[in-house]
Amino acid sequence: MQVHNKAYDMRYFTLLLVLFLSFSGIKVKADEGMWLPIFIERLNYEDMQKMGLNLTAEEIYSINNGSLKDAIVIFGRGCTGEIVSDQGLLMTNHHCGFPSIAALSSVDQNLIKNGYYAETMEQELPSKSNLSARFLLRIEDVTERILSAIPFEATEIERQAIVDSISGEIQAEAVSESYQEANVKSFFYGNEYYLFVYEVYRDVRLVMAPPSSIGNFGGDTDNWMWPRHTGDFSVFRVYTGPDGKPAEYSPDNIPLKPRHYLPISLKPKKEDDFAMILGYPGSTQRYQTSCGIKMAYDYINPAIVKVREKKLAIMDERMAKDEQVKINYASKYATTSNYWKYYIGMNKGIERLNVIQRKKIMEDDFDTWVNNDAIPKKGYYKDALAKTSRSYAKLQDLKLVQIYLSEAFIRGSDVFSFAYSFHNLHEILAREKLSISELDKDLQILTGLAEKNFRMMDIKTEKKLFQCMLEMYYNEVDENYHPRFYKTIEEKFRNDFLVYSDYVFQVSIFTNKDKMDKFLEKPDFKTLDEDPIFNAASQIYALYFEIRKSQEPLNNQLDQGMRKYISGLREMYPEKKFYPDANFTMRLTYGKVLPYTGGDAIEYNFVTTLTGVMEKEDPSNDEFIVPPKLKELYVNKDFGQYAENGDIITCFLTNNDITGGNSGSPVINGDGELMGLAFDANWEAMSGDIVFEPELQRCISVDIRYVLFIIDKFYGGKRLIDEMDLRK
Repeated sequence: MQVHNKAYDMRYFTLLLVLFLSFSGIKVKADEGMWLPIFIERLNYEDMQKMGLNLTAEEIYSINNGSLKDAIVIFGRGCTGEIVSDQGLLMTNHHCGFPSIAALSSVDQNLIKNGYYAETMEQELPSKSNLSARFLLRIEDVTERILSAIPFEATEIERQAIVDSISGEIQAEAVSESYQEANVKSFFYGNEYYLFVYEVYRDVRLVMAPPSSIGNFGGDTDNWMWPRHTGDFSVFRVYTGPDGKPAEYSPDNIPLKPRHYLPISLKPKKEDDFAMILGYPGSTQRYQTSCGIKMAYDYINPAIVKVREKKLAIMDERMAKDEQVKINYASKYATTSNYWKYYIGMNKGIERLNVIQRKKIMEDDFDTWVNNDAIPKKGYYKDALAKTSRSYAKLQDLKLVQIYLSEAFIRGSDVFSFAYSFHNLHEILAREKLSISELDKDLQILTGLAEKNFRMMDIKTEKKLFQCMLEMYYNEVDENYHPRFYKTIEEKFRNDFLVYSDYVFQVSIFTNKDKMDKFLEKPDFKTLDEDPIFNAASQIYALYFEIRKSQEPLNNQLDQGMRKYISGLREMYPEKKFYPDANFTMRLTYGKVLPYTGGDAIEYNFVTTLTGVMEKEDPSNDEFIVPPKLKELYVNKDFGQYAENGDIITCFLTNNDITGGNSGSPVINGDGELMGLAFDANWEAMSGDIVFEPELQRCISVDIRYVLFIIDKFYGGKRLIDEMDLRK
């Protein structure tokens, strides 16, 4: 919408404000926003109190005293977990613990399928997947120190060099002990910077995992859907050295004594109950412009869906035939499938909610504001949107090539990434004078990597992935971006990708354990240099890095435009409370337990029950099998103290603002007690990472009483129940 009256009077301001609050992704209601916990008291504490919060701001985030933040961890590489006892007991989602559960599984001891319960602490299983738990120690605002060092006339490259340099200094100063980490993160596209200091615990052991028939009930069919009946949880324990400090695994280690742990609520849930989530949301783009969303909608998302759909079909075929393949590829399959469906849903959401047009309206309003003569800094903001639109127009083709390189090759057949891991060894062997110490160190790392790779690799699966990804890339990507080895396929194999794949898998050291073992015993440059898979991988990665490098000037222009745009929006609406996009730093979101309307004549309740599990049962479908023990408990109504109205609540809905990375986050009531574990969002609001839709967007969580019911009644895990602080 264009408003042509140049007078910036109250009527015009009111009109813009109504449009902005109606159409933008900026904060509209108290339940929207991923807030930095250090600003709770200043930004939204009063709102939270009115909605039912009974804690002080200090009880949520404190540096000097134990607070809720001290019970929340970064679990593994991309999830959230929470401490639920004074002995370091940790809960997270089943799908977050899945890589660790899979790594501990075998055909003889299939923990994925059958689940696991450690009856004693001695039976708690050390990780085989480099699992860690990171506790946040503190957050510091370092904006002034960084921005004051950047000259106004600095180019984007100069600016970033200064930011990186000072960030490095700040991070080095912040780390005082081993097992500490520090990260300086950018917010609002470089308008603000904050330091995050963590303590890292690397001895994290599996305590309990439900069978997949509970932990992944509903599988891909129910993924991102409501109603949901999934017991998506797993239980671990954090261990420390005998001195109580972080330590590598040792049988002498002891359970963690946390600064704070979450008591657990057994109270029934009612509509409008207060609910907040502390966790680590991964990435949102709420301020992204219409051009960026259109590029994703038209090009990026469909490409990701197309490649992943093919990969899933290949893995699914092999996994259905071989139990060991099913175990080995379970984690990769789940990861691939999760965001395959996500990108389908995102495009549906963009279309259904008219997101691109809504963004354009906001951008038109911004342009009108910038062109008003009364705005003091109008010159600074005037080219903000022009910079972003020009950048996206030129980035489009490069981004598409990057997506295909990443999805088809780097995340396609594992032989590509496995082969490229020998890149450094290739450089060492190419030197006239070998560094024996450097060579030995590299060989030690690669020997371990090779052992793991061949233990997990299924040759038939990888060869099919290799062949199909090569062919798809050939057909979908302009030949100007084809690596050189495609010439070999054309000239020597007449573009027969099956024959070429058969050949390289027969001769390569990366597909034959005996050949690899012999090579690692006596590595030589010629064998590696002439290996066809190593050559293909080297060319693919070189092209990938070249494509990324060529995007840098455009990304610099885009960053500058977005930085100005966000700064302008915040000046345009000085009374609004702006929250930064998610970037895998601790955030708080608050709201209520709420139902929603999914569409015409579709009204959803805010809870599901164990009765619904039984109604969904389908013994012929792996996704909907119900364990006999669970059916027995249901028939006998053996629910213990975890029942509500004669049934077990399995999952529930809130309107908390979450995204990927929040998986495993605690849903906490107004008294600071654990109500459940967040694990998903609803299908109708899959565009939520780019625009929040308060009437539609819901967070799906597993009810903590269902978790306890499975631990207690299904597994007989009284020792864990006794360890936790249960409150009625």
